[in-house]
Amino acid sequence: MTAPVFSTMGCRLNAYESEAMKDLAQQAGLENAVIVNTCAVTAEAVRKARQDIRRLRRDHPDARLIVTGCAAQTEPETFTAMAEVDAVIGNTEKMQGATWQGLAADFIGETEALQVDDIMSVTETAGHLIDGFGTRSRAYVQVQNGCDHRCTFCIIPYGRGNSRSVPAGVVVDQIKRLVDKGFNEVVLTGVDLTSWGADLPAAPKLGDLVMRILSLVPDLPRLRISSIDSIEVDDNLMQAIATETRLMPHLHLSLQHGDDMILKRMKRRHLRDDAIRFAQEARRLRPDMTFGADIIAGFPTETEEMFDNSVKLVEECDLTWLHVFPYSARPGTPAARMPAVQGAAIKQRAARLRAAGDAQVQRHLRQQVGKTHRILMENPHMGRSEQFTEVHFTQPQREGEIVDARITGYETAHLTA
Repeated sequence: MTAPVFSTMGCRLNAYESEAMKDLAQQAGLENAVIVNTCAVTAEAVRKARQDIRRLRRDHPDARLIVTGCAAQTEPETFTAMAEVDAVIGNTEKMQGATWQGLAADFIGETEALQVDDIMSVTETAGHLIDGFGTRSRAYVQVQNGCDHRCTFCIIPYGRGNSRSVPAGVVVDQIKRLVDKGFNEVVLTGVDLTSWGADLPAAPKLGDLVMRILSLVPDLPRLRISSIDSIEVDDNLMQAIATETRLMPHLHLSLQHGDDMILKRMKRRHLRDDAIRFAQEARRLRPDMTFGADIIAGFPTETEEMFDNSVKLVEECDLTWLHVFPYSARPGTPAARMPAVQGAAIKQRAARLRAAGDAQVQRHLRQQVGKTHRILMENPHMGRSEQFTEVHFTQPQREGEIVDARITGYETAHLTA
């Protein structure tokens, strides 16, 4: 049997779902196939998906090539028109066993070659739970999918649908299984994580889920949460930040910009002062807290003065790990119809933001020298601190273990111990 080949693009959730699809394909007995799990976050991501498809077809000329993911959901016609592609399946269909059983039956006719339904009609998260996706030390648990917000630059709600939450009891049971398997860290992940619970009975908040996990899974050493929208953070999550040492002091913030006018044109729900206030309060409650952030450079109508507000925000929020996105117009979004910034200016501004981020990383690394950190080992010579900082060891350690280590120095992007 020739196992299917998977090519995954984009976010951590996509990687999680590729692991689920591997299980579904194996259970269905699918052979001699290439599955491309695409991303749609930028026009460049779609271009790279098409490039990847052409390369994979050359590398696997006799395999059936199946395209799925957010780009397949938002623009299926792009991929059905490609001669290299045999089937296109949507984000809902890719998580259904019946889809893979049909593909394994080797019957792709005119209707079966395109399976993309209305994602907005989906009201539940798919029942796919992966016990152990990630490294041997860290597992990722999807607790939410979709997004109810409509930021003017973003196509993702049309690829993922409306927000749906996994019930807390299901999440807790899965985490208990992961701890029993020896995982020392669990990361909660989703498309719009801070909207978790809004669609569940009594509308619990993400902080309620975090507190419940920490209470009901006392043997879990480390809980980490992925990207959050700071304006939606609830009181219980702030309490967990202040009191629960097993909740890791690292938050990735969906900030997007540092100028109020641009934030309004993006249709974000916060202003720059909201972001600064949250960062200051979180660090007051947890002095060792570090922040990552998504920031877009060159959003339509952005002036130099507006851009400078984003650069200043990096220091004002004391951001450490930046994800900088040069603005890329997505057809069908309101921002794509706004007056564009010149391409050369976008590139230059993105470089300036990355330089500001690099300076913050160096500052953070320098501050850790001489301190003792608890490091979760990802391999014998590399692990991550509680703040998610990469730490390299001269002497081998046990993979998957949490070790106490004194930081002796640092290099460009990591600490040494």
